[in-house]
Amino acid sequence: MTKAIVQQQLSKFKDALQERPEHKVLERTITRNGILASAADYQAETKMTPVFSIDLDTGDVANQKQSGRCWMFAALNTMRHEIKNKFNVPKDFELSQNYTYFWDKLEKANYFYENVLATADLPTFDRKVAWLMTTPQQDGGQWDMIVAIIQKYGVVPKAAMPETYNSSKSSEFNSTFNLKLRKDAVALRKLVAANTPAAKIAAFKEELLNDVYRMLAYSFGEPPAQFDFEYRDAAKNYHLDRGLTPTAFFEKYVGWDLADYVSIINGPTADKPYNQMYTVEMLGNVVDGRQVRHLNVDMETFRAVAIKQLQSGESVWFGCDVGQESDRQKGIMDTTLYHKGELFDIDLKMTKAQRLDYAESLMTHAMVLTGVDLIDDKPTKWKVENSWGKKVGNDGFFVMSNAWMNEYCYQVVVNKKHLPAKLQEILKEKPTVLAPWDPMGSLA
Repeated sequence: MTKAIVQQQLSKFKDALQERPEHKVLERTITRNGILASAADYQAETKMTPVFSIDLDTGDVANQKQSGRCWMFAALNTMRHEIKNKFNVPKDFELSQNYTYFWDKLEKANYFYENVLATADLPTFDRKVAWLMTTPQQDGGQWDMIVAIIQKYGVVPKAAMPETYNSSKSSEFNSTFNLKLRKDAVALRKLVAANTPAAKIAAFKEELLNDVYRMLAYSFGEPPAQFDFEYRDAAKNYHLDRGLTPTAFFEKYVGWDLADYVSIINGPTADKPYNQMYTVEMLGNVVDGRQVRHLNVDMETFRAVAIKQLQSGESVWFGCDVGQESDRQKGIMDTTLYHKGELFDIDLKMTKAQRLDYAESLMTHAMVLTGVDLIDDKPTKWKVENSWGKKVGNDGFFVMSNAWMNEYCYQVVVNKKHLPAKLQEILKEKPTVLAPWDPMGSLA
């Protein structure tokens, strides 16, 4: 039976505080400096020197600015690393994030409309419908979603479709776009309720998508169907490749078989046994495109496959909860960076599974592993390429301790050739479907 806080309890709390000889010192410290500054451990920084036994040369960092496109930036960064290695392009070369952003927005609108129609017989207070309407679309995504875009639309150099105000500062567009999508959901649900023929609903949906295309073209510019690729390589040699389509550019300059790159997760919750495949209901962007699929493995396997890919000279897309135990300006992610529990004399420890189950943590950001420090063949820290520009971290690069990876990293993407044979076979299995709100369905 629940009870309200009473005066007698308040008196006990006050007396208990007064019995602590350090309480005034801590009160002055924390009220003046805040929790993180008061709990910071400078000795932790000494272990996070940016020196690595494996350190890939990947060029300059990119900057997603005021947008939530980290997953897209991270994926395109892994691909531009490949272009740099093959064609010696300048270190500041980038693929157009605005190009893939345009198509992702269009496809997400269509995906949303299809989900609205699929749930139109459910009341608006049903959890699935409420989940759809909470965020009809957003900037975030997952690896399989960017693959779906690239498989359908290809990629282009940044020079062929540069950034715009709205791609670099997306809040205005997203709020306006979500307003439209929610209004469209009202109309679509009314058509279904009125038993409107499927052909008429499809024609109406096409009109809605025509509106979406116009919004996108006005906000981001219209994507090029064909372009010339002109550049000077790092040795100052001139190159001109004319009349390329976006898909032809991807095939020639990246050349990956994207089917070979798979998502590996570490989700140690009771509902997700290891060595099994998972997908998430209503998660995706391209209708009939690549499905979001995750292979859940233990942390030892998770680290091992990432190391193998780095040893092969290839960077690794990964997803994590970047806000946990990290210093943005110093570019450090480490579990000993702050001692908040000690500061308050409270046990704040939770297991990784508990943090997932109780909404304390989930994947919030995607970056790229570009190095690792192996001491006696064991990883101690990792080099991370972020997409927040050069003014944070070490010219935009971060250092992540191995302990931090264990606790707050949830996903890596690797070429399946780096997996043990038995896990490669599991990739072929039909995935278990998780609920739309499962933490493994969070968008970076």
